[in-house]
Amino acid sequence: MRTIVVDCGAVQSEADFWSAYVRTAEPEGAGYFGRNLDAFWDGLNGSPGWPGECELQFTNTSKLQAFRDGQFFEALCEIASQSSFVKVTLE
Repeated sequence: MRTIVVDCGAVQSEADFWSAYVRTAEPEGAGYFGRNLDAFWDGLNGSPGWPGECELQFTNTSKLQAFRDGQFFEALCEIASQSSFVKVTLE
């Protein structure tokens, strides 16, 4: 199984995060991917944004904890814990 590493070190906004994901993972249906948390969940389950069978690692995620007073990062962690088709880790 392939591993996709998305480096979030240069991410300054949620838009930057989604751009880094799309640029690095090159998911199926990227043009239709909604670039939000709901779309990410859907993508991990086969909708546009599907990265394929892989392990998805987000590194240097400390800056993400500031987005929406921590709610964005918490939601990502929740999605990661519930993802059954794609292993998602946040480091």
